[in-house]
Amino acid sequence: MKAAVLVGCFLAALSLTETIQAARPAATMSPAGAFSPGPTPGPGPTTKPTTPGPTTKATTPGPTTKATTPGPTTKPTTHGPTTTNANTTTHGPTTTNANATTPGPTTTNSTTPHPPTPTPPSSPTMGNYTLMKDKAICLMAQMALQIRLQTPKATGTFIIQPNETKVEGGCKDSTANLTLVFREGFISFLYNKSVQDDRVYVNALSFNLSYTFIKGGNKSHNAENKTVHLFSARVGHSYSCREESLDMGRGLFLDVTKDTMQAFNLTKGNEFGSPDPCPADQPNYRVAVAVGVTLLVLIVVVLLVYLLGRRRRTDGYQSL
Repeated sequence: MKAAVLVGCFLAALSLTETIQAARPAATMSPAGAFSPGPTPGPGPTTKPTTPGPTTKATTPGPTTKATTPGPTTKPTTHGPTTTNANTTTHGPTTTNANATTPGPTTTNSTTPHPPTPTPPSSPTMGNYTLMKDKAICLMAQMALQIRLQTPKATGTFIIQPNETKVEGGCKDSTANLTLVFREGFISFLYNKSVQDDRVYVNALSFNLSYTFIKGGNKSHNAENKTVHLFSARVGHSYSCREESLDMGRGLFLDVTKDTMQAFNLTKGNEFGSPDPCPADQPNYRVAVAVGVTLLVLIVVVLLVYLLGRRRRTDGYQSL
């Protein structure tokens, strides 16, 4: 009987051992227990990992908040394109292009190397020119001058500017030299006083001009005539002319307008004497004479026709 009880106890202990070993599946479930933070064996880990375990820590304060809030979303959008593009657009084209376009007008320097030429006004300007002798005026001239070139190849006009002209020369007993000097050249008038003829006139005229009338044309122009008899007036009188053109040869002309001049025997008040007009300004009586003669002939013809007609009417009556 005791042996049977011992055998039963042994079998019960053996079955209990097998039951305990079969009920310990923690050996197979231990890899899954690695996700739980605690090393607590037995039934403890089942309750702790499920309730306050790493699930709450991972979802609530975990890397999700840090990654989304201060992450690359804020930095790229705030500092990235805003700062870089602002600096690029502000300093880039404003400074560089302004410096590039401001000193640029190199075209002005490329167009100005040509030698400057005087720009003549629309009409000649009258100038006053005088010569002194013994503290008195011995020659006085008022005139507007221009040198004109007229050839088949080139035409042009150079006007003498009185405010840029200097008077040189002098007077003697019977001769006077009036030279007008300007930057581009000079014009010289040589006056002669003839006591026998009681006339004062210009017997020599010359000029020298350094001026290009057309691009690539001749720059030096000169003319001289010593056999002229110009601007003639009686002694003590002045010479006057509204406009005249003097042919100097080779297509060169000296145009003199608004001209009044007198050499020698000026009045004490330094005024011009009685004017002797040039032939162009002198009144032309030939037209008036021709018109008068024509009218007189017409009057005579009309008168003769009237008298003849009246005589015929009187001859037609017979006495009773």
